[in-house]
Amino acid sequence: MTNPIPKIVVVGGGAGGLELVTTLGRKLGKKGKAEITLVDSTHTHIWKPLLHEVAAGTLDSHEDEIEYLSQAMCSGFRFRLGKMDGLDRKNKTINVAATHNERGVEIIPPRTFDYDYLVIAVGSVSHDFGIKGVEEHCLFLDTTSQAESFQAQLLETYLRAHTQGAPVKESQLDIAIVGAGATGVELSAQLHEVSHLLTAYGLDEVKPTDVKISIIEASNRVLPGLPENLSAATERELAKLGVEILTNERVVEVTADAIKTESGKVIPAAIKVWAAGIKAPDFLKDIAGLETNWINQLVVKQTLQTTLDDDIYAIGDCCACKWIGQDQNVPPRAQAAHQMASLVYKSIKYRMADKEPPEYYYHDYGSLVSLGRYSTVGNMMGGLSKGSLKVEGFLARMMYLSLYKMHQVSLFGFFRVAMLSLSHLFRRSVHPKIKLH
Repeated sequence: MTNPIPKIVVVGGGAGGLELVTTLGRKLGKKGKAEITLVDSTHTHIWKPLLHEVAAGTLDSHEDEIEYLSQAMCSGFRFRLGKMDGLDRKNKTINVAATHNERGVEIIPPRTFDYDYLVIAVGSVSHDFGIKGVEEHCLFLDTTSQAESFQAQLLETYLRAHTQGAPVKESQLDIAIVGAGATGVELSAQLHEVSHLLTAYGLDEVKPTDVKISIIEASNRVLPGLPENLSAATERELAKLGVEILTNERVVEVTADAIKTESGKVIPAAIKVWAAGIKAPDFLKDIAGLETNWINQLVVKQTLQTTLDDDIYAIGDCCACKWIGQDQNVPPRAQAAHQMASLVYKSIKYRMADKEPPEYYYHDYGSLVSLGRYSTVGNMMGGLSKGSLKVEGFLARMMYLSLYKMHQVSLFGFFRVAMLSLSHLFRRSVHPKIKLH
């Protein structure tokens, strides 16, 4: 160690990063056993699986977001605003870029932070695979600001159609979602619900039937990364909602008003969403000579330490960790990030006591997909039952909600989460069911 007490820096305040830094702060920071710092490029945290609800407007991000500074004050760590853009392994420092306001004025200069243990938990971003027109014409749902921008564009499109004094034109309100993973599927169901809510709230010149929602997927089924029985159940539910599912269709170009596929199909759409694959942020590619894979993920050992530097860990979507017993890496899911955060806390604690770090074994507890108020489908104990124990309806919905509650409990404790849940119930009774501005 080069410091009187170890300095632990966590970069990225997503599900895994914020849970980890909160635990480290409470167990080590408050007791003066370590100096804990969280670095993130935004001021607030929201659980990423909720972003499709923010995009649809069925969730107001300002009600569920967590202020990093507030969480830091309560939990015994420091928060520093900024985006990591470099790493010096020899001197054990990270570089953080300057922060500018909306007018381009620098408000925080470039800085460096030194560390004894570094945990990189920067998550993932959408991967456009270099397809022509995606970056220019598609919306993404990687961050809260992107989800809010989507919601604003959606509402503007509805308002324009409602007040134009003429019937809605063909494809004027069509929405095309590229990618039938959990994000694309859950967003499609939320948008179906929104089409009915906006009519109920007075935008009645637009009928729900004026809105056509399509999902375009290169694989042969929706949810290709999940068990086939879950995929089939989800597809049946989407068909009931009138969502058009186009499988075995690889997108080759996106234009201002349509999506083109390899088979020659042209899917017109006013709003186009890209949810077809992920990669780690580009700045991680071969950073400081560390081993990365083709989607920029840091390759880690079973201890979650990077292969070339034991003092640097990676967790969550930005790491490539072998799934023991499977011919693949650990999938990019919230439950994996949660488990990784728990293990890295133990690892750092063990190493501070000169013990060998533990190894990570991913436990698949199943998958759940929410289709809004219409249905929730999933499978329990996926790794044990081989995905055969399927759940649907009310039970699946309660399980889905419990995942977010577990995340909140890890950050706030049971009592505060109970109070937050009660507060949420009261707010829902007086607020509209959809964000209308």
